[in-house]
Amino acid sequence: MAIRCVLLAMWLMLAGSAGAVEAGADAHGQVRLVSEEWIDYTNANGTGLAWDVLRKVFEPAGVEVKAQTAPYSRSVGLVKRGEADAWVGSYKDEEEDNLYPRWHFDVDHIYALGLASKPAPTLEDISKHRLAWVRGYDFQYYLPGTQDCLKAQHCREIQRREGILPMLEHNRVDFYIDALTEVDYVLEQASNPALFRRTHIIELPLYLAFGDNERGKALRALFDERMDTLARNGELKPIFDHWKQPYPFGSGSTPH
Repeated sequence: MAIRCVLLAMWLMLAGSAGAVEAGADAHGQVRLVSEEWIDYTNANGTGLAWDVLRKVFEPAGVEVKAQTAPYSRSVGLVKRGEADAWVGSYKDEEEDNLYPRWHFDVDHIYALGLASKPAPTLEDISKHRLAWVRGYDFQYYLPGTQDCLKAQHCREIQRREGILPMLEHNRVDFYIDALTEVDYVLEQASNPALFRRTHIIELPLYLAFGDNERGKALRALFDERMDTLARNGELKPIFDHWKQPYPFGSGSTPH
């Protein structure tokens, strides 16, 4: 397996030399990853749980991680234009014309934030409520019964998280949907947090979404090759422990 990783890394270096213009590569032996800035997860300075995990995946195989920060929708666009190799934190098959590995690198804990005075939502009845989420996250594809809610104006997409608390307080939406860390960030802005309640809804595996080109295929193969080992041997656990986050893998872990 180690030999295969080395061969893949060497292939990437050669592919970078042959197709630098097409792939937008600015150096050999690199993977250009772009992500929205999520606090303590993908910090703009290159620190955070996800950056540490992805460095552990690629760099021992000789592929340096070059981290870039951009809003989520722009991150997707950078990959599609070949200006980055993959974006961080995609849900499986979120975009049809990108390449997804077999392995996820983490799991998103999805919560609903709403007024504590409202009944707590469940995954089964979430579609009955008026929902909001950040543009580009496309939760309508992952929450049952919500596929057409944006068209029906029963759900809405927001540009920034800063205005969500007033929307909830003034009953313009029932619940705000996001990952736990982002829900907690929003809740920290509340002058009276006791007015609100967060409710767990679903777990969604997180993936790298690679560009659909030869370089993306090689990087995806290398990622899966490395994760076949790392997801089962415990090497990633100290990273999750360091950032005080739940460890999503174990000795019997399999790709979702």
